[in-house]
Amino acid sequence: MAKIGEGDKRWIVEDRADGANVHNWHWAETDCLDWSRNFLTNLLCNKTILSGEGNLYIKTKNIEKLEGEAYLNVRKGKVIPGYELNLVLSYEAEVKDSDGSSVILNTEGTVELPYIADENSGEDPEIRITVKDDGPVGKRVKEAFLAKGKPFVFEKVKDFVIAMAKGGPAKDDLEVKKVTVKKPTSDYGSAASSGNVSASNSGSSVKESKKKQEKRNEGFKTITMTEKFNCRAKDLYEILMDENRWKGFTQSNARISKEVGGEFSIFDGSVTGKNVELLEGKLIVQNWRFGSWPDGIQSKVRLSFDEPESGVTVVKLTHTDVPEEDRYGNSTVVENTEKGWREIIFHRIRTVFGFGI
Repeated sequence: MAKIGEGDKRWIVEDRADGANVHNWHWAETDCLDWSRNFLTNLLCNKTILSGEGNLYIKTKNIEKLEGEAYLNVRKGKVIPGYELNLVLSYEAEVKDSDGSSVILNTEGTVELPYIADENSGEDPEIRITVKDDGPVGKRVKEAFLAKGKPFVFEKVKDFVIAMAKGGPAKDDLEVKKVTVKKPTSDYGSAASSGNVSASNSGSSVKESKKKQEKRNEGFKTITMTEKFNCRAKDLYEILMDENRWKGFTQSNARISKEVGGEFSIFDGSVTGKNVELLEGKLIVQNWRFGSWPDGIQSKVRLSFDEPESGVTVVKLTHTDVPEEDRYGNSTVVENTEKGWREIIFHRIRTVFGFGI
């Protein structure tokens, strides 16, 4: 691409006063960090958590820290949010004696959510609660915040996730196009109206079946990937089916059955499923479901292992029925799932176990 003032003018791209990104056809990115800070401040700050229950009074104060990034990509009216935030919220607490006549402790504390991110938007984030007083009364305050304040914080974070999925600060600028789809006349009906009904019923049946299948596939995608490793096929198979090794390379909790029909839970429970077919060193077929997906939706993972030469394994991944959106309207599901396979699973296996090619 030539710069302005250089090269063939037909290939020069420059800003124009009359330019318009109609229907957000081109990618438009909006920085949302300041908006996120204001939004979360309104949701979380100066809110009463406890007001006398058990002689405890707890109230949130300020957002002490909000670091990271938050942005929205929009194209053709489709919202793709992205965010990785570290949030620290302060709170104050007061504890009175049994008859409520005098204060026995005034203290403060913090609530930290170190990783609020689009990739775990369907999960409750990690939360760390501290209190300045580490005595028995301070411990009561911390336990009370865990019981009452933690659900409150998670609820407000979920509100933020939903707001980002709907467009955040760019919501009012998004143009929603309503498309009226004309219902097509069936092949049989068209033929009948023209006096030609000689098509076979079997042909119409095949077309109808194809249409139904296409309808079922709407809103779902298939991820395919081929990866090469410097190891034996049975070693790679064992890593993917061994919960202790899985914990090692993902740095997350995992429970994995090695039996057909057995269940598994990986990535701290954010992915669950069941083994459908297992052939040691050859094949893994599993049902996968992410907790952030709409209820009732599950996908199928097929991993086939081939050893074209000694010490070299080729893995072919086919991940079908991956929904395009999660339960919150977040449209990055397919992108994040593909990224997870490539970077969090395959890449880390190469790095941790030395299987790089």
